[in-house]
Amino acid sequence: MKTFCKGVTRGRWLIIAICMILIIPSVIGYVSTKTNYDLVSYLPQDVETMKGQKILSKDFRQGAFAVIITDNMSPKQILEFEKEIKKVDSVNKVGSVYDVIGYEIPIEMLPNDIVKKVKKGQENLIITTFTESTSDDRTLNAIQKIRDLKNNIKVAGMSATTLDTAQIANSEVVIYVVIAVILCLIVLMFTLDSFFVPVLLLGNIGVAIIYNMGTNLFLGQISYITKAIAAVLQLGVTTDFSIFLYHKYEYWKKHRDNKLEAMEEAIAETLISVVGSSTTTIAGFLALCTMSLTLGTDIGLVMAKGVAFGVLTVITLFPALVLVCDKLITKTAHKSILPNLSFIKNLVVKGYKVILVLFVICMPLAYYCQSHTQSYYNLTAGLPDYLPGVQANNKLKKDFKIVSPYFIMIDSNLKASDVQEMVGKFEDLKGIDMVTSYSKLASQGFSEDMLSNEVKGMIDDGKHQMVLLSSKYDTATDELNAQIAKVNEIAKSYDKNAIVCGEGPLMKDMVNIADVDFKNVNFASTGIVFILMLLVLKSVSLPVLLVLAIEFAIYINMGIPFVMGQKIPFVASIVIGTIQLGATIDYAILMSTKYLEVRKSGASKVEAVSTAVDASVNSIFVSAMCFFAATVGVGIYSKMDMISAICSMISRGALISMVTVMLIVPSLLMAFDKIIIHSSLGFKNLKKNKEVA
Repeated sequence: MKTFCKGVTRGRWLIIAICMILIIPSVIGYVSTKTNYDLVSYLPQDVETMKGQKILSKDFRQGAFAVIITDNMSPKQILEFEKEIKKVDSVNKVGSVYDVIGYEIPIEMLPNDIVKKVKKGQENLIITTFTESTSDDRTLNAIQKIRDLKNNIKVAGMSATTLDTAQIANSEVVIYVVIAVILCLIVLMFTLDSFFVPVLLLGNIGVAIIYNMGTNLFLGQISYITKAIAAVLQLGVTTDFSIFLYHKYEYWKKHRDNKLEAMEEAIAETLISVVGSSTTTIAGFLALCTMSLTLGTDIGLVMAKGVAFGVLTVITLFPALVLVCDKLITKTAHKSILPNLSFIKNLVVKGYKVILVLFVICMPLAYYCQSHTQSYYNLTAGLPDYLPGVQANNKLKKDFKIVSPYFIMIDSNLKASDVQEMVGKFEDLKGIDMVTSYSKLASQGFSEDMLSNEVKGMIDDGKHQMVLLSSKYDTATDELNAQIAKVNEIAKSYDKNAIVCGEGPLMKDMVNIADVDFKNVNFASTGIVFILMLLVLKSVSLPVLLVLAIEFAIYINMGIPFVMGQKIPFVASIVIGTIQLGATIDYAILMSTKYLEVRKSGASKVEAVSTAVDASVNSIFVSAMCFFAATVGVGIYSKMDMISAICSMISRGALISMVTVMLIVPSLLMAFDKIIIHSSLGFKNLKKNKEVA
């Protein structure tokens, strides 16, 4: 370690040069990393609905589809417009009701339940399929080109809202970082003793963020959620590493002959302290990799990698920058402005019993509230209403009563009479608004000769035939999920290989998988962090107490939406607990480590707790405020509820965890001191002297 520390201080200019050079490939990697805007694609590939998507893509060559709403266009103009759409790259098939009846036969000759689904006043619908998947760049480009063809059209469907999501996310992501940096800079300017140190600190973290985002290229792609929150989370989580090293450097400057020796001592102490705490944080993020929904792996790997890069730059680049800029740091020195938190020590020592009584009372209430917080799974629900894709989807619902269309793929050779019987059972289900199949069209007088190749290709590929259903229920609701389950049961009674697919069934799987993931991730993250704390603290009881306190903070944070009558995006319900646990367990470890150190020296529990609180509250306050600042601005600014809700809950969680660690953790140390010293290593002499009070 001494050799490493000397290498950093002596080779500071070389380190700075290498770090600056490495920014170039990292920026290239960042720009080259594909962003995935389709959360559905993170479903396990072996679920039946995803298998259905593969059949649609491979056999029907329908990777995605869109519904185009035309306004004030005659049947002849619609057919001409279809020819223009077919010329767009990645468009596979285009069809409308006029491909069946032409523009001379009145549309009113069709069954009324079909007419009301394809025409409303002067508006008509055109179905368009694409060769690539919902979020593929070619599909999104095709959607934009179709929008640009005419002014009097709207494009609805998942790909249209995915394009909207991509455009708004790309326009906001840089602003997220700017807001986070400005707010963190303000906090650091007040809480550190130099105006220039915050610039170096944020610059160092900025380099770590660039490295992290650049190396995402090796993952192939990252989700837009990861891209949006990774930088601000990394900023909030790793800021305290740099603050810790700077404070150690300032301390050792007063106790060593020169600044190089002072920095070597600071690096050594930082390594010992930060490696343990960062390991628990990394482990917390890696617990997200246990999710079946691979979005968790996406977020978990990127954030774990970000913490690792944060530690690496803190013990190499940041010391080099501080040494090089030492004179400038001294010139810009000022008195730090921190609130006087000395009252916390007295409050805990004198009132820890009252605090614990409140803790015991509030814990079940907090658990009840968080367990009743509801999540929403509709991916378009959190998007602004002014987006063109959202407006088009709303028009489909309002004017055409097309709320949740989905498909059943059945064997092409299934008897027409069986298909008709099955369709009849579908129509009898509550909430089913329309059912259409080739056999139903044939029974109503539309022979195969009347259907164009485009229309035929959409409904039958020679192996599978499509049955289209339209439900009155919204996507990802309990009503629609129950309906889909009944439809699936009926379909399989006629064809055991039948597959229900489309947005509604995909979101049903998302709901089921996310519910399981929520439980698994919480269990995994808590278990992993608990085991690591056993090793770091060398205590059996302390990890239990610390996890209990942090879980209490998480319960409060997750329970607030229930109290406020709010629903949160399902992604937030899964990841918030893990992020809050991984990011704030450091505070608890910081305080309890100091308590153990002082208590082992022979001090009483009151002295140990008092010293631990005095030594850690300022660091905890600064770190938590930086974490809060890094995320609160994004939560307020973002127009996407998926991002806004996650960042708002993280920022709120930072404050809740701060208060919890400052008050509840030392109260637990006071109350369970005797148990702690009998279940932790290093108290042998203390126990012999019977100093357990």
